[in-house]
Amino acid sequence: MINITAGTPDNLVIAVGHGKITGQDYEHNLIPAIEAVLKTHRKVRLLYQLGEDFHGFSAGAIWDDSKLGFRHHAEFEAVAVVTNVTWIKDTVKLFAFFMRCPVKVFSNEEFDQARDWVATVPAWLSVSEVPL
Repeated sequence: MINITAGTPDNLVIAVGHGKITGQDYEHNLIPAIEAVLKTHRKVRLLYQLGEDFHGFSAGAIWDDSKLGFRHHAEFEAVAVVTNVTWIKDTVKLFAFFMRCPVKVFSNEEFDQARDWVATVPAWLSVSEVPL
């Protein structure tokens, strides 16, 4: 399940994943939240947390995540991924190279720092200048 946090700054989407995340979670929650921001802003900032109760992704979720990244890759202004899952941290670090925005990984204990970073990191900062 993906929950979208309400009451964030209007260009920031905070998504929190719980349990096993499916393609329907992307199609009904995350993608509409991102596309709603893009109706009124050129860029979107994303904080994506995988909570302690995260159990993995379905094949549909992996496919929808890939489609989301390809479809909107130039429209992300900053991305923070918050997780304690090592393979996800490593995967994000690998694919951050292909993003056209700053991307940073945080642990679940650093959620507040992740929220502050993604909301304030300068959009012009190149990915190579952002520590992963």
